[in-house]
Amino acid sequence: MSLYRRFGKRLLDVAVAVPVAAATAPALAVSALAVRATMGSPVIFRQTRPGLHGEPFELLKLRTMRDAVDVDGRPLSDAERLTTLGRFLRASSIDELPQLLNVIRGDMSLVGPRPLLMHYLERYTAEQARRHDVQPGITGHAQVSGRNALSWEQKFACDLWYVDHVGLAVDLQILAKTALKVVARTGIGQGAHPTMPEFMGAAASSTTASTKSSPTTKTTKNTTTRAA
Repeated sequence: MSLYRRFGKRLLDVAVAVPVAAATAPALAVSALAVRATMGSPVIFRQTRPGLHGEPFELLKLRTMRDAVDVDGRPLSDAERLTTLGRFLRASSIDELPQLLNVIRGDMSLVGPRPLLMHYLERYTAEQARRHDVQPGITGHAQVSGRNALSWEQKFACDLWYVDHVGLAVDLQILAKTALKVVARTGIGQGAHPTMPEFMGAAASSTTASTKSSPTTKTTKNTTTRAA
């Protein structure tokens, strides 16, 4: 393991996360008040996600969806629960600001594969599971290469590339590209989905990709989940 991976990466995380958290605190406070006024409590979305080596930690985000159910008491789709304010917070990436605390605490890094859902762990191939060989990040190679506009296979390929190429130059390049992506607000959604469709496993993803490529095959509505 390189010196950067052992020591330098953590130093970079703290050196950047602390001043950025301080500088963005006013924007976060105003956004939190807006969430409280339009959606009520809680303001912070908390969810257990897999970290380094799949170990669970509590991920923090600003809440962007309202609690809404259908007549049978089942949660509505992400598209129906995502509010106008929530769309803005996601498009501007302000909803990700609480994760700076995750970075300061050591749960996450600034750069790394995004932490997905705990139940995805059992759906990964052995190769895909290598994405947990490094700490998850607020941003990563997949996010600057298309974010939710990428398929699951493309996202995992980007994650594995990063795992094999972790270094100071790579991290600085990804951070710079992330800043440009946030300003341009690109790669936020995937087609008609405000969030990525649920990852069902390698075989299911391959079948979905084949279905999308055939103009004569009928498609079905995907169930979405807040995974990124």
